[in-house]
Amino acid sequence: MRSPLPRAVLTRLETGRLVVLSVLLGTLVGGLCILLRLALDAATPLVALLTGYAPPGTPGEGGLLMVFGDVLPWSLLALPVVGALYAWLVPAQQGDALTQLVRGYHARGQWPSPAEQGRILAATGVAYSAGLMVGRDSAFTLVGQLGTSLLRRAAQLDAVEVRTLTLAGAAAALGTVLHAPLAAAVLIVEVLYRRFEFEFEVLMPCVLAAVAGSAVYGLAFGFEPLLSVPDVQVPSLAQVPAFALVALVITGAGWVLLQTVRAIPQDLTAGWLRPVLGGAFGLITAAVAVFSTPAVLGDGLGWTQLGVSGFLGGEGAGQGAWRWVLLALGAHLAFGGGVLPSVGAGGVLGAGLGSLLGLDTAVAALVGATAFLTVTLNVPVAAALLAVAWGGDALLPALLLAAGLAHVLSSTAGLVPSQVDSRQDSGMRRGAVLLPEGIRFAARRVPEPAEPAPGQLFDAPTESRAPDSSGLSAPERELYRRGVPRSWLGARLTLLSLPPGVEVVGVVRDGTVRLPRPELRLTAQDELVFLARPEAYEALEGVLRLPGN
Repeated sequence: MRSPLPRAVLTRLETGRLVVLSVLLGTLVGGLCILLRLALDAATPLVALLTGYAPPGTPGEGGLLMVFGDVLPWSLLALPVVGALYAWLVPAQQGDALTQLVRGYHARGQWPSPAEQGRILAATGVAYSAGLMVGRDSAFTLVGQLGTSLLRRAAQLDAVEVRTLTLAGAAAALGTVLHAPLAAAVLIVEVLYRRFEFEFEVLMPCVLAAVAGSAVYGLAFGFEPLLSVPDVQVPSLAQVPAFALVALVITGAGWVLLQTVRAIPQDLTAGWLRPVLGGAFGLITAAVAVFSTPAVLGDGLGWTQLGVSGFLGGEGAGQGAWRWVLLALGAHLAFGGGVLPSVGAGGVLGAGLGSLLGLDTAVAALVGATAFLTVTLNVPVAAALLAVAWGGDALLPALLLAAGLAHVLSSTAGLVPSQVDSRQDSGMRRGAVLLPEGIRFAARRVPEPAEPAPGQLFDAPTESRAPDSSGLSAPERELYRRGVPRSWLGARLTLLSLPPGVEVVGVVRDGTVRLPRPELRLTAQDELVFLARPEAYEALEGVLRLPGN
């Protein structure tokens, strides 16, 4: 049975639903991010009272460009306890928030449960407030995923919508904390792959959700950029080689960082040894803060702001080096995962190098942040857009040069272990691997050409197709995979009404394919594998695209 509505009308209805859901999700996530911001703002001063020290903040997040007090050595002994707790609550197989997001998408929506995400969110908030190298954006990314879970309870979402909206929710949350909705949306669709590839079908929902979330968040906390960058001029041609040198040095530092991280076996950071190493990381951070520099406390974004403002001289290179060491030691333990720790390390290094070379430290800091973020997360376009959102369009040529050099010269490795090389390597694209063992395509049988008749030069070959039990020619049937329609939720397979020539040959649940047993009840997380002729499946889709299905 075909739908009485034209195909174009059905497509508009389906697209309009996703647009509305994206805007609603962004609005919801923006409200949740307001609550998270209030909670973090209340917790951070309490921790500062215990340690006697507060790292510098940024104007966009209500921070002051100064450092309060001196660290109290005995109070910093709490960092090993917090480090062990964080490493224990963030399992190795899940990783930080960004790693979870990427892995869940490639696994066709197999994200941790809301309870597990809530536990990791609490650990992330405590570690960030204590001053460990955990970016504020990690907590916001988790809130974006939890926002999708809440919307899923209120609306009937199929598996495809859940996957798309989970990325959109993360983009909305990142847009609020980074004060750059467009850059956050591009980052989410770009971070999925190591190579320069995008999920274009996901980009627009991410943009809509990020814009809506930033609008709601900005009503409470304003719309100022995250970093306050003074008016800068476009670098002259004479300065281009010097800024290119800054980008090259920081690209090299990022490449060496990735090789160091890869040299540390991941097996050492799993199991019972994981919280022990987390405690050791906290102890190392405390020791560096007491005996060397307290600049290692926090995610480093405040120190980048000091470098952009011109208050950080050549000593910024040394502070950035300490951050480099901590990032290399803690990457497998989910310390330093996310966006802001890489921005902080690269920005501080860039400000220090720019001061040593006599360059504008504001431009050098943003060039360094762009190059380092490009290398560590494989997001050249998002890195450039992020720095432009903070520093202005005048820096676009220099930032594009830095991102391009870093992307060309760096490897495809990254600090997000769940990234895959390209779209063809994603579980989203390898549908044939997940088909049941009993399903095979029937090979076309081409008979031997008959002897040509007298006077006939050749005889065109023909195909013979053996019909199966349903009367269809096996070579004409194809496999299709789609989420469960809303009208089928909770129904048994035996009750499904399918057009002639369409049959269900598998049900994908929890990442595995199950045989279509008649008593199996369908859920919103399932996906169906159909075997049908193209025209028969088109008739089925025409029915399923009707409003209410």
